[in-house]
Amino acid sequence: MAWALKLPLADEVIESGLVQDFDASLSGIGQELGAGAYSMSDVLALPIFKQEESSLPPDNENKILPFQYVLCAATSPAVKLHDETLTYLNQGQSYEIRMLDNRKLGELPEINGKLVKSIFRVVFHDRRLQYTEHQQLEGWRWNRPGDRILDIDIPMSVGIIDPRANPTQLNTVEFLWDPAKRTSVFIQVHCISTEFTMRKHGGEKGVPFRVQIDTFKENENGEYTEHLHSASCQIKVFKPKGADRKQKTDREKMEKRTPHEKEKYQPSYETTILTECSPWPEITYVNNSPSPGFNSSHSSFSLGEGNGSPNHQPEPPPPVTDNLLPTTTPQEAQQWLHRNRFSTFTRLFTNFSGADLLKLTRDDVIQICGPADGIRLFNALKGRMVRPRLTIYVCQESLQLSEQQQQQQQQQQKHEDGDSNGTFFVYHAIYLEELTAVELTEKIAQLFSISPCQISQIYKQGPTGIHVLISDEMIQNFQEEACFILDTMKAETSDSYHIILK
Repeated sequence: MAWALKLPLADEVIESGLVQDFDASLSGIGQELGAGAYSMSDVLALPIFKQEESSLPPDNENKILPFQYVLCAATSPAVKLHDETLTYLNQGQSYEIRMLDNRKLGELPEINGKLVKSIFRVVFHDRRLQYTEHQQLEGWRWNRPGDRILDIDIPMSVGIIDPRANPTQLNTVEFLWDPAKRTSVFIQVHCISTEFTMRKHGGEKGVPFRVQIDTFKENENGEYTEHLHSASCQIKVFKPKGADRKQKTDREKMEKRTPHEKEKYQPSYETTILTECSPWPEITYVNNSPSPGFNSSHSSFSLGEGNGSPNHQPEPPPPVTDNLLPTTTPQEAQQWLHRNRFSTFTRLFTNFSGADLLKLTRDDVIQICGPADGIRLFNALKGRMVRPRLTIYVCQESLQLSEQQQQQQQQQQKHEDGDSNGTFFVYHAIYLEELTAVELTEKIAQLFSISPCQISQIYKQGPTGIHVLISDEMIQNFQEEACFILDTMKAETSDSYHIILK
């Protein structure tokens, strides 16, 4: 049976917190884009520029979400009215997050009596760190071997089933729970905000994080992949007792302000209500499974021709493009902005479809988002790709020879009719960015759908047929769009192979 939120707060305080959190976007929007700051056309008459009591679309004003997550930690009083709430946490301390079922009668009946899965993440709030998240987390792992960024305090948690923490994802935990039963999960964040701050002269401010919760229901195959709801909040993590001291300092600063200045800031709420957000984008992994074994000294590597023949391995799929289309709906446009690291501006473009966004000029986007993010968003909207530093084309020798024989047979058959046909070979493009032998090895291995470890050396055939070992300097002197014939030869002392560029 669903249970309602019962907190030691007055109803009007909770309602105020919900409206405030839902009306807020990522930190800084209120400062950067104030009312009347820009002179835009009617097309760009965004809700945030209107001085109204509520600037949310009418259909979202009374929207009741199917779930609600409440972090039992007080928000900071030093947050301006139009900014997102900020909550201070102590490193390693257990904090309760209440998982509440807010469904109306008859809503989502397919999950009645069933479990749902929630995935918790601690991620970076700043875009600067989002760009280098992998490197940041790997650096933290190196400095804190054996530690995790996020953990569940299982003995204190209530109603969670099958909690899991992936050893390779230090900032993620997941579990199953029944919305009809009381569920509270206690989380512990072990990293502190100043661990990801550039050290300069001491006293640097810590970076903010986000706690995001994504909830999924079970599909017909028994997998929890159908998205139900996502919400997040902004936090900062301090050394033990540091969050209490910071909260006290903020409160004392606010007490010294005049009543007029206090009106510009939010009150401090006893709990933090996570606000609805876009789901965390799923990562697609490329299958690099090795191809079948080799049967001769000259290998039977097979490059895909796209002809569906069972004798050919398919070509590795090209990188997935994520260009915005004119037919994109406003909801899909919001997801596109989130996937491309423009979450800060999702609220600004709430009602914008793909066609609306694509009509914006470069100056429009820069005026709305600022120079740095404006240029990045404009390039993303136009689908501008960064050109590789070097492009070369390769064709497998065995395939070339077999095709040449086929072409010769066809020419002989058509010779009596006076028809002539040139030899047709299929080449594959390899794009290089770093211009190193290691990168070339990886790209050729990807083309063959094998592991780079199976390629021992790469040679280039030189004068009089000599084999010259490929080096970084040699690759840097390759001509743009040079063409090579690939030949493979089994290594003498191992199961790997040599690649020869002719």
